[in-house]
Amino acid sequence: MPIPISVVDAFSERPFRGNPAGVCLPPRAMDAGWMQAVAAEMNLAETAFLRPRGSDEFDLRWFTPEVEVDLCGHATLASAHRLWEDGLAEGPIAFHTRSGILTASRNGEEIELDFPSQPPREAPAPPGLSEALGAPFLWTGTNALGDLVVQLEDERAVRDLEPDFAALGRIPARGIVVTAAADRSGSGHERRGSGHDFVSRFFAPRVGIDEDPVTGSAHCALAPFWSARLGRDELVGWQASRRGGIVRTRLAGDRVALGGRAVTVWKGELSSEAERTEAQGREAGS
Repeated sequence: MPIPISVVDAFSERPFRGNPAGVCLPPRAMDAGWMQAVAAEMNLAETAFLRPRGSDEFDLRWFTPEVEVDLCGHATLASAHRLWEDGLAEGPIAFHTRSGILTASRNGEEIELDFPSQPPREAPAPPGLSEALGAPFLWTGTNALGDLVVQLEDERAVRDLEPDFAALGRIPARGIVVTAAADRSGSGHERRGSGHDFVSRFFAPRVGIDEDPVTGSAHCALAPFWSARLGRDELVGWQASRRGGIVRTRLAGDRVALGGRAVTVWKGELSSEAERTEAQGREAGS
């Protein structure tokens, strides 16, 4: 039986911006090795795999081309969009994941995710960080996901970074979140000079992603980090990658709401041969 699969651009209101995620809905529980192979074939930052477990409840797993990850925002947003678009869910969705139950709900034209807040704690910078980034920094800390959060002097410093990815891959962190306060002197739609509160970029060469276009999970750290510094619980982040994307954040105790839009770019099917490959792999391992 062919397996539905699609690509959804998350944290964007139009195609070819934001962060593309694969969304796969296999008809039965599949082997982790098979899911990893599909994610490698898709070659996107993450591919999400969904299995229904009740009314508006789904098991959700995320894979990069190289590893399974504990938390992914953009592929969760993409999954919710796909489920509502195809009529597979009606109300708010509960996702059962490696990071507990995560929910998605509609908030006007946006999708709002309920994720754990993961404030970074100040920590010494790893050796070689400044050289790997190619820029000085003001502050470094780590969060529960094992990400390194690095504050730079200003927005332009974040935008202009040209890091050494091989050197960044030797930094002991799942990913490197580079951030700065927004430059309020900018103007125009693309600069978002008055439309966002902070900027960021996310580098994760250790898990096969040199630069992630828009990273929802990073905002679990960025929301509390900037809320503490700017004195507001509701903020707007602009991830300044080449594709770019807006993430709206709202801090509420030990949770953070992540808001954004999504658009389906294409829908298709994995061939029946791909499913047979998984079945043959299970038989060979039994």
